[in-house]
Parts: sequence; structure tokens; C-alpha cells
Amino acid sequence: MSARHNEYGQSIGRLVPRWTPGSQPPRRPVVGRYCVLEPLDAARHADDLYAAYGLASDARDWTYLFFERPADLASTRAYIERAAQSADPMHFAVIDLQSGRAVGTLALMRIDPAHGTIEVGVVVFSPLLKQTPMSTEAQYLLMKLAFDELGYRRYEWKCDNFNEPSKRAAARLGFQFEGVFRQAVIYKGRSRDTAWFSITDGEWPTVRAALERWLAPENFDAQGGQRMALDRFRLPRT
Repeated sequence: MSARHNEYGQSIGRLVPRWTPGSQPPRRPVVGRYCVLEPLDAARHADDLYAAYGLASDARDWTYLFFERPADLASTRAYIERAAQSADPMHFAVIDLQSGRAVGTLALMRIDPAHGTIEVGVVVFSPLLKQTPMSTEAQYLLMKLAFDELGYRRYEWKCDNFNEPSKRAAARLGFQFEGVFRQAVIYKGRSRDTAWFSITDGEWPTVRAALERWLAPENFDAQGGQRMALDRFRLPRT
């Protein structure tokens, strides 16, 4: 950010003369090409999610979450019922448009319309969702909602600094690393240093263009494999 100076010679940030606060995220489906995000609902999604999460051979995907993997269908349903009632975080189920089944969840959280900041978090993707176009599209759909529809200026991603897969995912999606907040949180009886990432509204057009080009059907072969990696689409065109 380039600095301006006040009458005392102090550096100050740029003016935002036409800023209006962002809007609260709506509780409605967000539709993509490969998936649709539906507001989380236990009656609609608990059975599917329990089955999808059960495909993982162990609970390593839950290590860096604030809660453990539910042990059975009843506890899965109870967790989803609690999460569905929350306004912040606001949880969405990721629905595979081919099967019609819920295959994971993610949430918008720390929603601050006044300052135009919002975070994506509580990402719990099953093996049916990981490393598929759906997983990238689910993230893209919430980014697009935040920036293009709701008018936010800053979109955040935070994770345990030991969570290397999460940090790699943030970088792949176009988030910029900002630093580590030391001893920021205590969870599951242990201390967490939190890694911070963000995308700003000025960066969003470049990130959006890369995601849309990567998600285009022509970027995938007949077996669904990508023809070009996402980071290649952020390089200058030649």
C-alpha cells in the first residue's frame, strides 16, 4: 500500500471515499458447474456426510480442526445440527452435482461487513471431494460470493502453522502468506501458532481469472485429469 501523509508528516493509508459496508452472506444455495453449496442441514446432509467421511482410513483430516471426527451417525448428526444453527461460522455442504450427495463442508466465518473482511474455514473435505475439480470450485464459489456479490475487500484463510496441506492449499488457490501469530490459540489442550493468508479485492480479478480458466471443462481430459496446473494460469500469458 502506498503511503500518503497528513499535516504532521505522518504516513497514512489511502482514502476509501466510496466504501460502503459489505452484506451479510445469504443462506441460499450457490451453484457451480461441478458442485453446489447448500446451507448445512442435518436432515438433508448428515447421512451423506457420515458415509463420505467414513471412507477415510483414519482421522488425520481432523487433527487441525477444533473438534474430533464424530464416532458414529448419531454424533455426526448432532454435530451437523449444531453447526447448521450457527450464523458465524455459516456452514455449507458441498453437493456433488453428479451424485447429488454431500461430500464435504466449509464455512464463511469472522464475518465483518463494516470493514469488508471475511474468512473461509472449518474445511472438512471427504475423500470423495479431495483433489477434484469440485474442491477447487467450492472455494472459488465462496470467494466469488464474497467479492463480487457481497462487496468484501479482504478474504482470509488461517490454519495451524504445522498444517502443511492447508498452507499448500492456500498458496495454490492464490492466497498471499502474511505471517504467523505465535501462541494465538489453545485447542485440544495444545498451543497453536496460526498462519495467516489473504486475498484482497485488488488481487481478486487475477485470482478469479486463473480459477475460472482452470475450472473450464477444456482443462480436463476424458478421465478428469487436469491438463494444466492452477498456478500456471497465474503466470503472464505468452
